[in-house]
This record gives sequence, C-alpha cells and structure tokens, in this order.
Amino acid sequence: MEQENVYNLDRNMKVHNFNAGPSVLPNEVLYKASKALIDFEGSGMSILEIGHRTEPFMAVMEEARNLTRELMQLDDDFEVLFLQGGATMQFMQVPMNLLDSGETASYIDTGVWSNKAIKEAKLFGFVDVSASSKEANYNHIPKQYTIATQSKYLHITTNNTIYGTQWNSIPETEVPIVADMSSDILSREMDFNRFALIYAGVQKNMGAAGATMVAVRKSMLGKVSRQIPSILNYKNHIENGSMLNTPPVFAVYITMLTLRWLKGQGGVAAIEQINNKKAALLYDEIDHNPLFRGNVAKEDRSKMNVTFTIDKPELEEEFLKFCKKEDIVGIKGHRLSGGFRASLYNALPLESVEVMVEAMKFFSLKKA
Repeated sequence: MEQENVYNLDRNMKVHNFNAGPSVLPNEVLYKASKALIDFEGSGMSILEIGHRTEPFMAVMEEARNLTRELMQLDDDFEVLFLQGGATMQFMQVPMNLLDSGETASYIDTGVWSNKAIKEAKLFGFVDVSASSKEANYNHIPKQYTIATQSKYLHITTNNTIYGTQWNSIPETEVPIVADMSSDILSREMDFNRFALIYAGVQKNMGAAGATMVAVRKSMLGKVSRQIPSILNYKNHIENGSMLNTPPVFAVYITMLTLRWLKGQGGVAAIEQINNKKAALLYDEIDHNPLFRGNVAKEDRSKMNVTFTIDKPELEEEFLKFCKKEDIVGIKGHRLSGGFRASLYNALPLESVEVMVEAMKFFSLKKA
C-alpha cells in the first residue's frame, strides 16, 4: 500500500541552496521523482529499471524534447537532443561537426569555460579569439570586437558561472552563433532562433546532472569533410531521436518534470520576472551594505550567479560559518575567483534570497 508523506519534502524544511550546480530543484519535481524511483507510472518498476526503448520512456524523451522546443519557441529547422558528456563534451563536439580543417571559427573569451572551448576547437580548425576579458580577470563582457566574416560560427558563453558576468544582448553578426547556455538556459526571454546551435548541461536550470541539451539547426550539419565517429555525429543522434545509445534515463526524466514545472509557472517570461526580483534584491544589498561589494562590472552582472567579496577578508570564513548556521549553503566562491557566489537558478525560491539578505544585514551590524 502506497504511503504518502513518508518523506517531508516541504521546501521550508530544507536548506537554502545556492550551489552553482548541481543545484536546487523544484519541490514538486523531487516529490514526483521520489515516487517514480519506487514505481514509475504504475509499471511495478522503478524509473531506474525500465528499458530506454520501451514505450513509457520513449514518451518521456519525446515530452522532454517537445517541451524544450515549446519553451524556447524554436523554429522547424531545429532539432532538440539529450546527450551525455556535459557541456565539456560539447566543447569538442561542436567544432568536430561544424568546423572543417583549415576553416576559421570565432570565439569570445569571457571565462574558464569559454577558454576550455577555445582549446578544444583548436584541434579541428583555426580559432580567431575575437575578444577576451582575461586581462581583467573576466570581470566584464568585452564590448569592442570584430567577428571575422569568413568564420563558420561565433561561439559565446552566455553566462559565466565562476566570475558572475552575463551577456545582456546577443552580438549582432551575420555569422551563425553557437552558445553555451549551461548556467542561464530558460532563465530569461530571448530570441533563441537567432542561434545556430545551443548547448547546456541541464543540472542548473533544467534538471539533474547527467544530461546535456543540444538544440541544433539541421541546416548547419553535414558540411565538414572529416569522418566523424558515429557517437559524436549530431546527424546520427537526430536520426535516432536521442536514442543512438542508452540515454541518461533518470536525468532525462528529471528534466521532463522540471520543464513541466517551468511551463506550469507560466514559462520563461514568468520565471524571468521572478529571477529579476531575486537578483535585484541581492545586488541591492551588496551595493548598500558597507561590508560587502560586487566584483564585476554592474552592466554585465549575472542574474544567475551573483559574485561578491567582503571588505574584511579575515571575516570570510566567519561569514561562511554564520551562513551555514542559518541553513544557507553553497555560497563559497569558486577557487579561481574567491569570495562568495550565490546562484539564483530558476527553482531557488525568492524566500531563500530574502533569508540571505537578512543574514548579510545581521552579520554586517554585528561586525560594525
């Protein structure tokens, strides 16, 4: 006999999770997933046990792909895939499929992840680094750059998880644009049809770690002369409906549930309004609290990953311990940037940001 409420999944009973990824998931997604771990849709089997080519899971995969298309409002030239290997795999899979030997691709270097993508692309063709903010420790998005007209594509990282910067407008260019949207996918409205290829690890805004979403224009494929290994060829994955090999079943299922949740919230436009409120609240405290300060250009501040420092470095560890006591977790900055980082992904409640702000106020008064 099914027992409800065996686990208390009330968000108020959980910590305030600001981790950069894997990250916070909607409460209702956790509840439905917990049930499916025991019995998936009355099948008598766990979601971890069902065959990936069975009708029930095929329906999950199709719904996840269709919801992605719907929420991004993609045109008919796009195919949506759920693959493995994370965004790191895409650093090499993109140029392998789109860049022929002797051809040029343009990249804008705005952080560690774009830098890694540049390194991989150089294995397949010539890379023109059109601009970089590395000299300033990636504290801004470059504004002055020229995209080589012969480039097969321009690659950008729309949000920089480590340093806390974000593209607020997409470059104007006739060159096809490829975007790593791992940390801000579906967090704000934009014209996704302006891109030629979009990829994102799903573990920040779309689901649980283990799956990578790729939205690619079919018209971009089949133009390189090299032999592409079967498992790395986007065309093969398209022809097999993301079932070329065994997909990450549970991660895709969590993604489907998360996309259902997002649609139920009112879609991308509605979640953007909430995200804007969360970011505005936290940045306002950073700007007005005498103990804390932001460390990136204000016009390029990320609404997903808020990075900041404390004016008295000797208090950094004490503040982290204080936050932990207040059930605030995941705010320690990345080892490359230091300080603090609060990730405000779609599923993070506004209440958690309010708790964070109150903690900053209290700590500052205590140390005044």
